[in-house]
Amino acid sequence: MARPPRFDTNQLLDAAVRLAATAGPAAVTMSAVAAEVGAPSGSVYHRFPRRSTLLAEVWLRTVESFQRGYFEAIAARADAREAACAAARQVVAWSRAHPQEATVLLYGAEDFGRADWSQEHLRRADRDDRRVRAALASLAADLGAASPQATERVLLAVVDLPLSLVRRHLRTSDPLPAHAEDLAEECTAALLGSLPTEPASRPK
Repeated sequence: MARPPRFDTNQLLDAAVRLAATAGPAAVTMSAVAAEVGAPSGSVYHRFPRRSTLLAEVWLRTVESFQRGYFEAIAARADAREAACAAARQVVAWSRAHPQEATVLLYGAEDFGRADWSQEHLRRADRDDRRVRAALASLAADLGAASPQATERVLLAVVDLPLSLVRRHLRTSDPLPAHAEDLAEECTAALLGSLPTEPASRPK
């Protein structure tokens, strides 16, 4: 009977996230990940045949983890304004629960070697990008954003604003304050205040 592997894929990716959060994507090497978990380098190469594969998986797993909660927060509210406020809260709440992963997302896919990713990883990244763009476009439409300026206001309210709050604390390694979720929601609601006062109800 084959002995189960001592180090699974998620353990290795968790170690890579720790390295990236502490010292940036450049610190994520095959040997560094192996040393982080106390594994032989062969354990890393067995699951990730090259460094570009490892970097792609670190980035994509982190993005997809964030997006799952973000989409769920939007979908859980029938009212579009409540959905927008929930989305802003989720950015902060997820970052509080996953500070290392949130620090990883302060970088971009290019910092994780996107130029060297496989076609499969590029397709996965493009799919994720399309999903978030579609979700935000749908939310903006539900909020009654009928002009480019109104759409920009929605994106500022549900993406840029909560991210800026998170980014400031992560970059200084300060814990997010207890009121951060409430502050993000209040600011989002204020920004959306000048949009139409009777947004369409969102389909369930």
